[in-house]
Amino acid sequence: MPDRSDTVDWRAALRDRGYRLTPQRELILAAVDELGHATPDEVLAKVQETASTVNASTVYRTLEVLEELGLVHHAHFSDRAPTYHSVRGHEHFHLVCRGCHSITSIDTAEADPLVETLRARGFEPDLGHLTVFGQCADCQGGAS
Repeated sequence: MPDRSDTVDWRAALRDRGYRLTPQRELILAAVDELGHATPDEVLAKVQETASTVNASTVYRTLEVLEELGLVHHAHFSDRAPTYHSVRGHEHFHLVCRGCHSITSIDTAEADPLVETLRARGFEPDLGHLTVFGQCADCQGGAS
């Protein structure tokens, strides 16, 4: 899969779908980019560092629009709120440690054997939403 940072022009995507390019949308997408993986509340806190007038409902609605446009993805790393990340970097899936709660981004190419098996069954996976839970090497070493 190509690096989508060159193919995703979020400003054009908003305009092409009839959405206005607002300062709030720009701040929210910039916050998602900067934070890497963030819940809506974490995005809100980051945005409010520069624009205290942005509220939680604006962040939630904007994240929904950005996901609908394919500019961000969300994943569920636990029973907490979904965590959003930009698609402007490399496409990846996630490893989440149940011990220390660390999140590791893994390039989708590393899942090629699984993807090919699923495709052979007539199924096209969406790895951007894939989260694999387990234990990282540090936590495995600490548990022995």
